[in-house]
Amino acid sequence: MSAEFTAERAMVRQGLGLVEVSGEVDLYTAPRLKDEIVALIDEGAANMVVDLSQVTFIDSTALGVLIGGIKRVHTVGGELVMVARSRPVQKILAITGLDKVFVVCATRDEALATF
Repeated sequence: MSAEFTAERAMVRQGLGLVEVSGEVDLYTAPRLKDEIVALIDEGAANMVVDLSQVTFIDSTALGVLIGGIKRVHTVGGELVMVARSRPVQKILAITGLDKVFVVCATRDEALATF
């Protein structure tokens, strides 16, 4: 049995948002991740950390949401940084070449320190 999907957003400080994600991010759950990213931007987060350290599976739909997220923050002059510790997430980012597109950090502290 897989871990239940969750995505929770928070403002870390003015202009910097955090989305903490856990479980499987796929065709069914990726829209909820998108909602959290869009909501943070609407709340004034130009910069964002998406913490995927508790994600056990990620599919192409989720990757599309993350690519859309980086495009959205770029339109407001910001950056999106990801935290990826799990092997499945690191592997799909490497296979797709997205590890070269996104700033990927090993820890949340490291990701937050980039801002």
